[in-house]
Amino acid sequence: MKVLVLGAGVVGVTTAWYLAKAGHEVAVADRQPGAGLETSFANGGQISPCHAEPWANPSTPVKALQWMGREDAPLVFRWRRWDPPLWAWSTRFLLNCPAGRARINTDRTLRVAIYSRGCLQALRRETGIEYDQKTLGILHVYRNPKEFAHAVGAAELMARFGLRRQVKTADEAVAIEPALAAVHSQLAGAIFTPDDESGDAHKFTRSLAVLCAKRGVTFHYDTRILGFEWDAGRISAIASDHGRLRADAYVLALGSWSPQLARQVGLELPIYPAKGYSATLPVPPDAEAPQVSITDDEHKMVYSRLGDRLRCAGTAELAGWNQAMTPARAEALVAHAQALFPRAGDYAKAELWAGLRPVTPDSVPILGATRIGNLFLNTGHGTLGWTMSCGSAKVLADVISGHPTDIDMQGLGLERFAGLRIA
Repeated sequence: MKVLVLGAGVVGVTTAWYLAKAGHEVAVADRQPGAGLETSFANGGQISPCHAEPWANPSTPVKALQWMGREDAPLVFRWRRWDPPLWAWSTRFLLNCPAGRARINTDRTLRVAIYSRGCLQALRRETGIEYDQKTLGILHVYRNPKEFAHAVGAAELMARFGLRRQVKTADEAVAIEPALAAVHSQLAGAIFTPDDESGDAHKFTRSLAVLCAKRGVTFHYDTRILGFEWDAGRISAIASDHGRLRADAYVLALGSWSPQLARQVGLELPIYPAKGYSATLPVPPDAEAPQVSITDDEHKMVYSRLGDRLRCAGTAELAGWNQAMTPARAEALVAHAQALFPRAGDYAKAELWAGLRPVTPDSVPILGATRIGNLFLNTGHGTLGWTMSCGSAKVLADVISGHPTDIDMQGLGLERFAGLRIA
């Protein structure tokens, strides 16, 4: 079967890889000049199934209210009367915040995330791919004793899903990552997840695209997708600024830009972009930068060592499809990083970046078939696109190939949302 994947980020390229492995003739189209140049370019770098709780949970609405008016807040809503998608998304988000819904969504998220980590490890063994990966775990540090106590309780709950979350004292946290010594006195404790990983998503995506090409995958870069062409209830072609692209099946993996294209064929995808920021700074040999990937709970920031660089990332800004940086938020991100790791490197040379992450109201990606017989979805991964990429790609390749999937697909498809309509 000839399959056209729309999108060359980490999700699109991994989809192409598993489809090619399954024996399909695969092509990928993307508006950028290469692979992984948008949301996958400079994310936080964590492969974090053990920290894959949904944004929608009972505590988030209260925190969001407390953060209102703070330009450096971890989560900012840019409310505008002329932004119906945000209002609709927010309503669905609130409906997913009760504890019962959060438990269901946690199960669905972990189902994909845990499976995906195993798929990534298998791919690494198979190909020897290198992407500044580290398998040292993730250390989640807490300054607030109340938040830490809550995390200890959550660790016991997550153990029921088979996740190892080890409770650590401040002393033990600094022993695991000595670069935290400067803030030792501020720490209430930590949660260590030794099975989690980190690595450069862009480097991985770029390297996997090369491996895909060796398997015969065709990449149409610098190709702007204009829309679907429609015939007898099926997609007959993709219109692009380089002409028509035809296939037997199509995979929508365009992240935050998926809803606009899907709407052309009557599919309403409840995805809204959450702008995330990162700073990447060079780490000289004498610097005191972390080796273990860190999550700072207070500021909702993550830190990953990528070779001789340190990636500092975080925050979420819901402001539509605007990719421009808000200077105050970028500056706050660098300031928080420097406060946590004052001797990690030259912060004056930090490279700043912002990208849009495609978030669903329940924090679960949208995977699988649609009512359109030859259109499939692999989108809506939010902040966990890197974490879930290999697993969601593998199950989608199995769905397209007509093979049984390794995980239960119940609750992962578009049908879980009301308002699905086909033109």
